[in-house]
Amino acid sequence: MTGFGVSRVRNEGLTVVTEIKTVNNRYLKISLRMTEGYGLLEPQVENLVREKISRGTVGVSVRISRDFSAADSRLNEPLLKAYFEQVREVGTALGTGAVPDLGLFLALPGVVQEEKFLSEEQNEAVGKTVLQSVREAIENLEQMRKAEGDSMSLDLTGNASLLETELTAVEKLAPLVAKTYRQKLTERVGKIMNEHNLLLDSADLAREIALFADKSDISEEIVRFRSHLLQFAEIIRKGESCGRKLDFLTQELFRETNTIGSKANDSEITKHVIEMKTIIERIREMVQNVE
Repeated sequence: MTGFGVSRVRNEGLTVVTEIKTVNNRYLKISLRMTEGYGLLEPQVENLVREKISRGTVGVSVRISRDFSAADSRLNEPLLKAYFEQVREVGTALGTGAVPDLGLFLALPGVVQEEKFLSEEQNEAVGKTVLQSVREAIENLEQMRKAEGDSMSLDLTGNASLLETELTAVEKLAPLVAKTYRQKLTERVGKIMNEHNLLLDSADLAREIALFADKSDISEEIVRFRSHLLQFAEIIRKGESCGRKLDFLTQELFRETNTIGSKANDSEITKHVIEMKTIIERIREMVQNVE
């Protein structure tokens, strides 16, 4: 499911901001970006994400910053001199003759360099703070996804109820199919027999009707369809990671619906079958977003 979670953790001069975004995907795909210099922590962060999230395209951004003191920084003197000389040359060329303020150069890129190397103890402290931030971001993400999941559960349950209503209508129409066929066939054959002065063999007619009734019998499909609906409802009720199961049941529901439509050979049942396919398609789209 889609979702977003953010966390900001500050600990002993260290600030970690984690953002996690998820979008729908049948599989798990993680894209991780971390502040340069902390790549050794990436496997720990990715493993933590995999423990908590099983499906979706997951974008993780971890920004790490430290409060540096003078002891943590060094001055890039060659670069500072190069900046200074270039500015002074430009001033001479323009005839200003002014000596540039050296302090202004400290804000230029690369002049003051922060020391990236940490002690083993510092690295361990950074790792703990980073993982704490990632956990909190995942928790916030899960809260948002749970709210979406609750809403989706209601939608799925509502659509499953609509399918049950349509199936009940089909079930009531099913016994009438063979009866209607018998009536039409008897009238059609009787008319032809009368036109050619032939006698109607009732045994042959009964055999033909029996064959049609057997071919158009959808009682097994109705039983299987209703069983799939019961399983569908049970899986939603449990609320566990169930995306693949629901996806499979949705395919089975669609398959049974197709069979009902082809076997029944009745215009009224066909209307209900079309509506059932429309509902199942809505369910299928929603199920793609479920883990």
